[in-house]
Amino acid sequence: MTFEEAKRWLLAEAGRRGVDLEVLGSVERRLQINAQDGKAGETTVATRGGMGLRVVDGGRVGYASTEDLSEGSLAWALTEAIENAALQPAGAAALPAGGALGRHDLVDEGLSGTVAEKRDKAVSLETELKRDPRVQSVQYALYGESQGETVIGSTRGVDGSYRSGRASLVAGLVMRADGSVKQGFEFAHANDFHQLEPGRTALRALEGLGRHLGARPLTTGRRRAVLEPRVVSTLLSLLAYSLSGKTLAEGKSALAGKLGERVAAAGFTLVDDPTLRGGLASRPFDSEGTPSRRVVLVEDGVLRSFLHNTETAARTGQQTTGHAQRSYAGTLGVGITNLVLSPGAGVTPGDGVLVTDLMGVHAGANPITGDVSLQAMGLETVGGETFPVDDFAVSFNLFELLQRIDEVGDVPETHADPRGAGAVTAPSLAVPDVSFAGK
Repeated sequence: MTFEEAKRWLLAEAGRRGVDLEVLGSVERRLQINAQDGKAGETTVATRGGMGLRVVDGGRVGYASTEDLSEGSLAWALTEAIENAALQPAGAAALPAGGALGRHDLVDEGLSGTVAEKRDKAVSLETELKRDPRVQSVQYALYGESQGETVIGSTRGVDGSYRSGRASLVAGLVMRADGSVKQGFEFAHANDFHQLEPGRTALRALEGLGRHLGARPLTTGRRRAVLEPRVVSTLLSLLAYSLSGKTLAEGKSALAGKLGERVAAAGFTLVDDPTLRGGLASRPFDSEGTPSRRVVLVEDGVLRSFLHNTETAARTGQQTTGHAQRSYAGTLGVGITNLVLSPGAGVTPGDGVLVTDLMGVHAGANPITGDVSLQAMGLETVGGETFPVDDFAVSFNLFELLQRIDEVGDVPETHADPRGAGAVTAPSLAVPDVSFAGK
């Protein structure tokens, strides 16, 4: 069966069995092309997809999934979901009511180029990187893309589908100069593969990593910190944990009880916008079929909203924001889409440390307390002279840091969220008196 046929069959069968059912079907096709020695190397294509079922029966919720869309497998999955619901404690769960959501194509012709053209992107990236004599090795030069289709329907009237996709260039390299060796990576993402420019991506990689060659140890002390957009995006992904309605409902959010209160410095405005035109994670509706809308999370430093699905909204006495997220094989959660920090007036040059990258975030950052202590890379400016520094760690509490921001940059960059399927767009931030531990 097709997704649409399987959805209709399941909803009809759920009606016959007297249970409420939400069906989420999704399929993703991935293409990856690796350049090696001036020509296209390994090309891989992978496809994965299936049907996810969420049953509500007597206020209890049960999940099941299948990648086989035959009638027998669909019937088994529905029975499994009903039986799983029966194992849960009594509750008052309910599927959200909805309506026709339409059919949406967010990819259109964006990924319609030939495989040969896409191979050329990867080869050009490797070629441009190797032009620099400081490049000791190109570890990888990749073109990648993903195309996905999502179909949703429920016995409560929800019905819709959409296609989405993105293309990427990714480079990993090692550079050497005068005995100094540095390893790094660079990437670029776009909804249209024609927008990817290997030369520009290579230049960013070479400039970004090359500026760290010849680094000297940073001495321990407190200094003004300027956090580059990539670093800010990492920290905002960490902040998103506390802005999640799921975290709030579980009593783990440091921002609980602070709606309407100041949680960041003036000038800090953070939104999540799944309707963003050209956004890497845009979507017309969420995983429950709630239509997407732009949500202001922090406005000029004041907390305005958390991100919710219908379940977390009910548990916390708030309203869903249309941020339900789940895979066909997963359970209901909450996730960001296009998280955007509004640009400001710019960051004034001055003495301090420009933090360009953070390492080991999964181990050195606590999303519940906001305590961060991480190895970092950067550039120090002293008396107007700038030079690369390494062998240092930066430490702060994220929630306290947000309160002390004194400047917001005016040039934002977009990065894929390392913690999920969303994207984060952010400019630089400047914060005075940050702790650096070096030698």
